Amino acid sequence: MKWEVVIGLETHVQLSTNTKIFSAASIESGAEPNAQACVVDLALPGVLPVLNYGAVERAMKFGLAIGAHVAERSIFARKNYFYPDLPKGYQISQFELPVVQGGELSFMVTPKKGDPYMKTLHLTRAHLEEDAGKSVHGIEMGLSGIDLNRAGTPLLEIVTEPELRSAEEAVAYARTLHALVMWLGISNGDMQNGNFRCDANVSVRPVGQKEFGTRCEIKNLNSFRFLQDAIEYEVRRQIELIEDGGQVVQATRLYDPDKNETREMRTKEDSMDYRYFPDPDLLPLDISREWLDEVKQSMPELPHQLRERLMSDFGLSQYDATMLTTSRGVADYYLALAEQVQDKKIAANWVMGELSAALNQSEVAIEDSPVCPTMLAKLITRVLDNTLNNKGAKTVFAALWAKDGDDVDQLIEKLGLKQISDTGAIEKIVDEVIANNPKNVEEFRAGKEKALNGLVGQVMKASKGKANPGQVNQILRAKLAG
Repeated sequence: MKWEVVIGLETHVQLSTNTKIFSAASIESGAEPNAQACVVDLALPGVLPVLNYGAVERAMKFGLAIGAHVAERSIFARKNYFYPDLPKGYQISQFELPVVQGGELSFMVTPKKGDPYMKTLHLTRAHLEEDAGKSVHGIEMGLSGIDLNRAGTPLLEIVTEPELRSAEEAVAYARTLHALVMWLGISNGDMQNGNFRCDANVSVRPVGQKEFGTRCEIKNLNSFRFLQDAIEYEVRRQIELIEDGGQVVQATRLYDPDKNETREMRTKEDSMDYRYFPDPDLLPLDISREWLDEVKQSMPELPHQLRERLMSDFGLSQYDATMLTTSRGVADYYLALAEQVQDKKIAANWVMGELSAALNQSEVAIEDSPVCPTMLAKLITRVLDNTLNNKGAKTVFAALWAKDGDDVDQLIEKLGLKQISDTGAIEKIVDEVIANNPKNVEEFRAGKEKALNGLVGQVMKASKGKANPGQVNQILRAKLAG
């Protein structure tokens, strides 16, 4: 039997405010346990929540970025459940009337097999809520501690429709969403500290079946690799279970990266189990048209808008434009480079190729690249004006990256990489190569095109890689034709 995977994601994004969503306590990380928990976070009797409108504005920006409906009126509700690190015994969230409704996000999927493709995923909602605290285990033997520094931290929970059909699609969406919230400046996206974490709802069904299978929710996946591995494991588990005659039980599961498996934490609750009701301590959230227009004016150029501009103004392909808008840092670097380089495609190739490889290998963010856009622009210019060939350009780039110098022309001279473009000099080398390689000459004249490559290689070797490859090819063909 062939199976279809059905995935929906719920992503908790910590918003980049200075204070919590319902109190004035700081959300800066790294403080001593409970040092940033005020009376509101501790749920002391008689205290009341006060909404942080900075969190609301960040939610509005997200809604505008995905083309969603930003609700004129939304309601905060109490989500009732008990955890030791939830002092109130409920979480303030939104349920029936969230602040962001609908919307969509397009992203590039690069599967292991097949060609890359664009997918558009519809979002159900995005709602504001507060985070819980944290249970800390192992401080003393047999005891756990409660750290309420995170209690009340502002979150935007983003929920998708169940339209993802593979772990690869889920990861591609999560990466794009992560880049978007950082692009907008509404979150720092720090996954290691839990500021961007995903819950994956996974089910399987026979191909062609309309009804969804029983889903399991995998909680708190805080890396893209964990997200992929957890989904792939859960899909295998469910298919094997069903094929062996068992049944999938709706449950909340945790992913263990050390064992690469998911484990059941509890049977899955439904919304009715949380006994949602409007929070009597908070007024409805009203967003005026004037306020929404004000937020619109503060919006940056969005990734999809820049992508379209790169395709229309610079003539880049959809793939190139998408890759160059994966993050604000990459986009800013490319735009600064493209301003100084005539050939925008070659500029794109260098950013996605040599620069990207160096960044990944060194684990350096593009904002900290030792090769700035101006340096790379000068290097590309020297390729375009035939001062350097591509091989020599890579050598110079490596020198720039290693900080062996910061002047491209000086490095070219120092390394002896200036390309030979003098026709007479190249012709002399070509004549010698033709005389010394009669077999290759004969094969080429007999119609074997590949024989020319051997001759080109000999010329490049004789010139120590400095000859202009285009001129070499042209001169060789002319002499062999004669």
